[in-house]
Amino acid sequence: MFSKEVTVQNQVGLHARPATFFIQKANEFKSSIWVSKDERKVNAKSLLGVLSLGITRGTSITIMADGADQEEAVEKLVELVSSNFAEGQ
Repeated sequence: MFSKEVTVQNQVGLHARPATFFIQKANEFKSSIWVSKDERKVNAKSLLGVLSLGITRGTSITIMADGADQEEAVEKLVELVSSNFAEGQ
């Protein structure tokens, strides 16, 4: 298991479009990946799960992965969030 914390800084948080980019990136990896906020943890490959967390600008989230490519998966997702989802825009 590998995890990292990141703060969401883009204008709308992790909603609709940014969430779609996040899930597409998560699905590129074989590992099981989760996102947690406060006490809730959801599958990072599930749009409804990610949206259900209600992640807004300034929210700290933890991205966790478990599997063959766990470190790369977490690093790439943290990078995507840190870049304010620049790859998808």
